Amino acid sequence: MNQTTLKNNSTFHSLSALEVVTLPVLTVICALAGLPGNVVVLWLLGFRVSRNPISVYILNLATSDFLYLFCLLVFYLWELSDCFDFKYYIYIHAVGMLSYTMGLFMLSAISVERCLAVLFPIWYHCHRPRHMSAVMCVLLWALSLLLTMLLHVSCSSFFSKDELCLIMHSVIAPCLIFVFVILCGSSLTLLVRMLCSSRRLQLTRLYVTIGLTVLFFLLCCLPAGIMWALQATVDFQIQFSTFTVFERTAHLLSSINSGVNPIIYFFVGSFRQKQKQWQQRQHSLKLFLQNALEDIAEGEKSRESPPHKSVEMLEPP
Repeated sequence: MNQTTLKNNSTFHSLSALEVVTLPVLTVICALAGLPGNVVVLWLLGFRVSRNPISVYILNLATSDFLYLFCLLVFYLWELSDCFDFKYYIYIHAVGMLSYTMGLFMLSAISVERCLAVLFPIWYHCHRPRHMSAVMCVLLWALSLLLTMLLHVSCSSFFSKDELCLIMHSVIAPCLIFVFVILCGSSLTLLVRMLCSSRRLQLTRLYVTIGLTVLFFLLCCLPAGIMWALQATVDFQIQFSTFTVFERTAHLLSSINSGVNPIIYFFVGSFRQKQKQWQQRQHSLKLFLQNALEDIAEGEKSRESPPHKSVEMLEPP
């Protein structure tokens, strides 16, 4: 969402159809397709499914995905309709960056927490603070909000190359890189423990859900992070068209990631269900979502309780 695109009408109209129409339309389609799925996840995790440490993170991740898709949808619909009010752009951009950084923080927190559960199982099960997930989510939302406010206050002249704006980008970019490294390192640790360690972890639906979510985030959202890191240093007079293509492609990929997360949850939760179980009333989206967040192997689950009691056990009193 580059303000230079809107600020200079003659430059904007000189862009190709790929930059002006094709990429924005595809992004709008992805946003429209992804918003309902995130609404369903928010409703189920917020009101229908009992909370556990991971579901709290997933609830906040779905919130950030919803906000990000909504920001992209509003921005590109206004731009395509030629009635975009530029004075509101900074607010859309701020919420978009807030939701993007929050998604990165949430996935990193999930991966780190699972690493703690694997590397220090006794401490995790016996001494982990009861409300650790909720406290971490509040702190991460506050950190995301702080970074976003600092960046937009320092770059209030719409990403002009003043000294303060460059300093803030030089501070925030390494922070995001550091969090990316944490995400990759913790995810790689889990992968090594599952595949190469002498004490291999049992593959559960929860690990599959986390692995697929992290994989899609790294593939689809890394370009958006690079775009934000470069936004204050690019020479718009020379590289404007190239940067715009990269920027809008990054928006399209990140919209795909935010929209595919609910599909991952429900696909993993419904995978390998027997055909007759699909016809049973209790095997709904709620149960699929619960299954996707279960840290129990299939064999252990079948021995512990019959399928028809799983919903009752997980529902809040």
